[in-house]
Amino acid sequence: MGVYQWRDHKKPSGGKRNWYYKVKRKYAYGRPFVPAILSPEEREERVLVRARGGNYKVRARRVAYAVVSDPKTGKAQKARILKVVETPANREYARRNIIVKGTIIETTLGKALVTSRPGQDGIVNAVLIEPSEKA
Repeated sequence: MGVYQWRDHKKPSGGKRNWYYKVKRKYAYGRPFVPAILSPEEREERVLVRARGGNYKVRARRVAYAVVSDPKTGKAQKARILKVVETPANREYARRNIIVKGTIIETTLGKALVTSRPGQDGIVNAVLIEPSEKA
């Protein structure tokens, strides 16, 4: 059973009195959240999930690397993710090493902000915000 995501439980707008009865539709279902977790070793895991219209989503389950772009030089490099520093969406995610969009991660190049959605795209793209002294 999926996660139901239709808005049939909300109050209708425009002064209407009642919302007519609706049957739950399959296209209104979602899927439960399965997080992209920082892998302790260098092994990465991705899963193909069939989406609507016969398309596929690549969901990242375990990630070890990120494609980090430097805004000053305009170049992108593959870097190892060392740890999850902060997640503004949910502070519990940082404790559990869950990577979502907006997460600040520590990489071999320095601190970076995740700009992709690993659970939807299957890859971690990030922008360098604080370069390390070594890089």
